Amino acid sequence: MPPPAPADAGRELTLVPEPADSETSLALQQAFFADIGMRYPGWAPASSQRVEPSELAPPDGVWLVAYLAGRPVGCGGLQRFDAETAEIRRIFLDERARGRGIGRALLAGLEDYAKELGYQRVRLTTGDGQPEALGLFGSAGYEETSPFTNGVFTRHWLEKRLIGVEHPGEGS
Repeated sequence: MPPPAPADAGRELTLVPEPADSETSLALQQAFFADIGMRYPGWAPASSQRVEPSELAPPDGVWLVAYLAGRPVGCGGLQRFDAETAEIRRIFLDERARGRGIGRALLAGLEDYAKELGYQRVRLTTGDGQPEALGLFGSAGYEETSPFTNGVFTRHWLEKRLIGVEHPGEGS
């Protein structure tokens, strides 16, 4: 398991693997859905790619909840896309916790789990209504790739090759 994320301004930040259908996780996902609904008028959970809680769990995935000083402030999941690729799903940070590096720590935690599970790259999607997410993903090394989902509001399909994972054709 990757180590806990770094502390934020002296306050303890921890990333905890939990079931995606736990009470805390479901509350965070409802906040995610509300945030997305505000950014994209007409959006509803049914208009995005479906994911079952079991797909965000071992052996092929993980669901992380970010706690700041014991309070849940964010979440995100890792879902198997194919044998070499995982997709990051429903990454969310409570508005009051944004701008402190917590989102970056959550993204890095999901990438660490992807490496641990043997994935060579991670993918994610977002839309134009999330400029802060686009900035984070770009600064974390994600690059545009060809579309791999058909989400109505998706405008950006991003991918990152993971460092520290042996890639086919490369030496040991």
